[in-house]
Amino acid sequence: MNAAKKTSPSLTPDDSVPEADQRRQRADGAEARQRLLHAALRLFAEKGFSKTSTRDIAQTAGVNVASIKYYFGDKDGLYRAAFAESMGPECNSWSEGHDVHALSLRDALMVFYKEFLAPLKQSETTQLGILLHFREVLEPTGMWQEEIDRQIKPSHAALVQLLLKHVQVEQEDDEIHRLAFSIAGLAMQVYINDDILRAIRPSLIARDDELERWTTQLTGYAEAMVLAAAAQRRKLASQSEQQQK
Repeated sequence: MNAAKKTSPSLTPDDSVPEADQRRQRADGAEARQRLLHAALRLFAEKGFSKTSTRDIAQTAGVNVASIKYYFGDKDGLYRAAFAESMGPECNSWSEGHDVHALSLRDALMVFYKEFLAPLKQSETTQLGILLHFREVLEPTGMWQEEIDRQIKPSHAALVQLLLKHVQVEQEDDEIHRLAFSIAGLAMQVYINDDILRAIRPSLIARDDELERWTTQLTGYAEAMVLAAAAQRRKLASQSEQQQK
């Protein structure tokens, strides 16, 4: 029997599955992916990459272990997604989408701190993301170096360029970089000291409007630091000129 088999014409999704069923499948798929992501984030943060199995993740998420391969490729892909997505939308620099050099120093710093502190409004997911980032530093898988190259370096470079303008120097030097790290450090302590803040003064981070207060106050602190650095530069330049006369 060598009769040629008839092949059915290819069907588009609309032809093969009712539209209502397609929407449900997409919604179910998005929910399954999210459950996997959240379960992985919690387990990776608590136990680390090497001590967390895909079976544990799938069981915690309440899905089939094969779903990990379907949505993320493998355990590495799931870890990468949990690491990157837990802190909010990815961007290359805090200045992306903003013409910060056209803004006043205060307004530009306000943008910096709003972008920096925005993930804290995501509550539990962000707290797990912070824990995972800390664990990555202690038990590196390579993701932290990627994070430095992809996000931290561009953000730092944008801040340095802003400082060059407002401190009024042409070439970046150690002092400019030290100032940039100090400005970022003001916001980092809100992340790092989360447990301490909650133990000593939980009202400081209890609500989103309190985070807005942090943004405003940190902007004022940073602005004062930049103005002080600019004044110090002018003073040193003046002293150097007098010594040369």
